[in-house]
Parts: sequence; structure tokens; C-alpha cells
Amino acid sequence: MNAVASKKGSNVQKVTVGKPTKGASKKKDEEEMLDMGDVNEETHGRGLIHPPDQAELTEAELNEEFTRILTASNPHAPQNIVRYSFKEGSYKSTIVDQMAVHFVLESSLLHQDSDEARRLRAKEGLLEETATADTETGSDGEKTETPVTPVEDGGEAEEAGEEDRPDSVASKADRKELKATNQFNFSERASQTLNNPLRERCSQTEPPLRSNFSATASQWEIYDAYQEELQKQEKNKEKQKTAPSKKDNEKNKKNMTLLETQSDGITKVGKAAKILERMVSQNIFDDIAQDFKYFEDAADDFRGQKGTLLPLWKFRYDKAKGLAVTALCWNNKYQDLFGVGMGSYDFLKQGQGMLVFYSLKNPAFPEYIYPTDSSVICLDIHKQHSYLVAVGFYDGSVAVYNLKEKGLEPVYKSTPKTGQHADPVWQVRWQDDDIDKYHNFYSVSSDGRVVSWTLFKHELAFTDIITLPLHGEFSEKPQHQHLTACGTSLDFHKQNDSLFLVGTEEGKIHKCSKLYSTKYLETYCAHSLSVYAVKWNHFHPEVFLSCSSDWTIAVWDHLINTPVLIFDPKEPVADVAWSPYSSTVFAAVTTDGTVHVFDLSVNKYEAICQQQVVPKKIKLTHIEFHPIYPIIIVGDDRGIVTSLKLSPNLRKKPKVKKGEEVSEGPEVEVAKMEKLLSLLKKSKD
Repeated sequence: MNAVASKKGSNVQKVTVGKPTKGASKKKDEEEMLDMGDVNEETHGRGLIHPPDQAELTEAELNEEFTRILTASNPHAPQNIVRYSFKEGSYKSTIVDQMAVHFVLESSLLHQDSDEARRLRAKEGLLEETATADTETGSDGEKTETPVTPVEDGGEAEEAGEEDRPDSVASKADRKELKATNQFNFSERASQTLNNPLRERCSQTEPPLRSNFSATASQWEIYDAYQEELQKQEKNKEKQKTAPSKKDNEKNKKNMTLLETQSDGITKVGKAAKILERMVSQNIFDDIAQDFKYFEDAADDFRGQKGTLLPLWKFRYDKAKGLAVTALCWNNKYQDLFGVGMGSYDFLKQGQGMLVFYSLKNPAFPEYIYPTDSSVICLDIHKQHSYLVAVGFYDGSVAVYNLKEKGLEPVYKSTPKTGQHADPVWQVRWQDDDIDKYHNFYSVSSDGRVVSWTLFKHELAFTDIITLPLHGEFSEKPQHQHLTACGTSLDFHKQNDSLFLVGTEEGKIHKCSKLYSTKYLETYCAHSLSVYAVKWNHFHPEVFLSCSSDWTIAVWDHLINTPVLIFDPKEPVADVAWSPYSSTVFAAVTTDGTVHVFDLSVNKYEAICQQQVVPKKIKLTHIEFHPIYPIIIVGDDRGIVTSLKLSPNLRKKPKVKKGEEVSEGPEVEVAKMEKLLSLLKKSKD
């Protein structure tokens, strides 16, 4: 601000203060730069001084051009961000914002050359001071200066153009006053653009469908829900089974209906429901339970040596209707549990069979049910491992069931490739574990083979012990080499495991050994028809019992070829069994529905009890003594098992003398049988 002007002939000086023009300021800067250059050249006359660490470049490198392309994209913005879209079910790439904001400041400044700034100055009266061109001198000698806007062409042009400007006071008076902008609440034009609304990126899915539901939970609805859940679990189990043998079992399952067993019950409350069912059954059969536990028939004191049988429970299963009881066996560990095999002896009426387990605690319904493709002919429960059950079928196969497993199929089963019998299996018997601690059992069939079956980890291995020769030993002639006897019954010696008896359809009983596979140790011409059962005595090692379809029961000493005693009940005999508490007591059942109980120490000629327990139209098939309780169970051809309690006269135990230990009781039984045999031998002589 250095422009000063004066008028000739006047004592008043005019001073003009204003903004220097752009041309003047630029010229001044160039002059200053020239002055600085002169100083440097004078100081450093030899030339420019380079820093010591400056790179030395050639002329070609100096003339090389480097170009940079500026784009609108943000180089720091990621290019590969994807997010999962729940609506479309796939990953989608997201749009990244490329705008980068480095500095933002809201201000209230206006450019001084803008129209809005001129209007604001005009309103505040700033231009009124610049409108006066002269200054007046007061009485005190002070001077008043009036600023004049500098004009390049002279003062006259300035006065002429002052009235023509639109922001002058004269032109402003003719206009309407404009409203001043609020400097604390306004928006700049640069920011008056459409901003995209912010979107919430957290919500990318559609809300789930909702519906109001109300219902009353009844017992049937809860039961149906459990059934649906159970079916789903069974389907999942079937999918997980990938073994080829298990696939065959799955096909058999689809062809059979669901039975009321573990797979048909409510698994989650199965244990509680079973306990509750037993409690209800005991309340229903409370009178029978009281008779079983406490009642003793006082009338035996007036019958002399005779006795009676008290009927207790009857066990039946509706879905086994039409099947006959083909096998009975008690569980030695769980004394209330016994197994029942069901099928048919008639080869013209063969079909499906069933393996059923009943408990004395719940006579109303079986504990375990295993349907089979063929009739069950025989079964035996392992004495030590009570959950293992060996079963023989009419089609010649044998199987082992594990009661701990939840499935309905056996854990082991023979096939034609693994030594399956060609004819029905009539008897199976568990034996002690072999040297390698593997479980094993024996079977006998009508094909004349006695086979040992060993339970390995994943298979059932067989070994032929003996093939029953028809004439006592195998003949050297080829035409007689394949003639075999048809085995019908089997029993092992109670003290010598290698000794066993085999009954045949020809009516003969063969004493065999595991050590000899080509001939018999002894042959007893016992009966004229098929031998249904042979049983070793529980106490005496030399006595065994047999029955046949020729209506006779025979008591044998295995050291003598002829029977010691023969009984004729005058009816076909189906089965016999020794009592576990006396060496001289045994029982038999006949096809007319009668149970015969014999005590050789009391009467050597006739039964001390003959009682009909079922109608004559129904045939009794099997009988078994309970190992501890004084009861017997009998099965018939209608699939019903009847339990009977022995009266006191039928279960007299030998009296032990004072001072002797209880463990000598079996020895007393042996002595009693030995005395009986000596008397019988003397009477024969």
C-alpha cells in the first residue's frame, strides 16, 4: 500500500489506499528474485555447488520422462471383500467406497469478490465511507481523509464509474434490502449435493416366518411324538450300517412288522415304564404271588407219599399264537428269567419262529422278543455269561443272541459257507471256554453231525466232532461210508466235559467222546422209536435218563447196556427232566396234557404225582425245573407256558445229620442213588 498522489495548487494531499494489482505484485517478485541471483553469483562465482550425496545422472537419464496416471480409485481400498447373502444363499462381492476425505472444516467465510460479500458490506455501511471524495478540516487543524478507490485511468474515470456500479450507495437505494446470511447456520454450495443414505449392513437376511400355534398336549400326542423320534433314530442307525452282512439284516427288517420290544417301546422312559409295569402286574397277580412265596399245601400230610401241583402263572404272547413251545431254558444268574423257543415240529407247516424271554415279575408281557425266519427248535443259555443264548433252527442254522444288544438280529449266525447243518438242529449245549478263552457250544442235527461252534471276534467257526455212523463205526466199504444216524438229542456229562450222549431216530443212544471221531464208546439199544431226550443226573455221575416216542421212560447206568428202570405212562412222552434238588426225582410230560413226577426213593414203579394241567386237546411239549425255587414250567403246542408249584411231598430234600456240613448234601444224594442202584441190580439178579 504505497500509492500517493497530489494535486497542484492545493494544500490538501490525497492519499489513495487500496489493494495492489496482480501485475504489480508479480513484477515486484521477479525483481527480488533477480536481486537474490546477483548476490549468489557474486558469492559463488565459479558455479553451482552440489551436495556431496547427490546422484550423478547422465544426459539420457536427465532427459527421461516419468509419467504418472492419476485415477479416481483409492489405492488403499481393498478389492476382494465378499459377504455371505442369506437371501440368495451365496457369497457376493461388496462395493467399496473409493472416496478419500483428507480434511473437512465447516467455515463462515465469504470470498471478498463474491456478490454476497458486496451485498453484506453494503448493508453494513462500509461503502459509505468510500463514497465521500473530500475531507473537511476542523477548527483544531485536524484533517479528514476520504479513501478513494484507485483506478488505473485516473480520478475522473473513478468518479464516473462510482455511480454506475451495482453495489454503489445510489444503486443500492433503489433496490430492496436483501436478507443477510446467517453465518452460523448455512450450507455451502459445494456441499449441497445428494448424499447416499447410509445402509445397515448387519441385516442381510429376510426375517423368518412366524405363526401362532396353540394346542393341548394329550397322552396320545406325546406317544406319537416319541414314535416319530424313534423312527428317525432307527433310520439313522440303518444308514450307518455299512457292513454287507448287516445290509442283509436291514432287508429282513423291512419285511417284518415292528414288535413291542426295545425298538417298539419308548426308549427314553423305558426303564421307568418297565418298573411301573411290573408293579402293576404284581398288584394284579398279588394272590398268585402270595401263593408262590408263602402257601404250602397242608393236605400233603393226609396224602401219604403223594403230592400235587399248584398252578401259578400262565405266560402267553398274542403275536406268537399258532406257534408251539419247542424249547425251555432257565437263566442261572437272573433266577426269574427264562427263555422260550417257538416254532413248529410239523415239516408241512414250517414258517417263521420266535425267541421269547419271560420274567416271573411280569407274567403279562415278555421281557425280550426276537422274531426269526425259521422255527426255533432248541436253545441254551450260558451259565456264566447269562446274556449269551445259543439257538438252533429248523433250517439247520445255529445262532447266538446277545441280550445286551438292542437289535433284533443275532450277533453270530451260521451259513451254508460256514458249516450250517443240512437238517433241523435238535439240541445245542454250551461248554466251558477253550484254552484260548473263546466261548463255544455244541449242536446235533438230523444230518448226523455233532459240531463244535467257536465264537471268534467277527465270525462263528465250526469243527466237526463226530459224524454219527449208522453201524457203530465207519465201514471201509465205499457204499456204506456215507450212512449216518440221525441225531435227535444231546447232553454232556456233568463232571467230564469230554463225555456226551447222543440220541438218534433209530431209538439208540450212543456214548461218545470228543477224543474219538470215528466210533462210539458205547451204544445203548434203548427204545424202538426216536429218542426225544437224554439227561445226565445232576448228582450221580453214572446215571442218565431218556424218553422216546415209543411211550417209555428209561433210567440208565452208563456202565450197563440195559436200562435199570423202565416206566410206561401209557401216553406218548414228549420230554423229561431231572430235579436240581434230589437225585431220585424227575418229571415227564405226555401229549395228553399230564405232568408226571417220579421219586425213585419213594416209589420205583409209578409216579407219586399225575396231574393234568391243560385240556386233553392240548399237547404238552417240554418241561423244566427251576434251579432254586420249587416250581416247574411246561410248554404246550398252543404257545402257552404254565408255571406250577410243587407240593412239599414232591420236593423232599435229604436230611443232613447233626454235626455235618451243608456241603455234604450232594454226597448224600449220591449215596441215596447208589443205594437205589444196588437194590435194583439185586432185584434183577
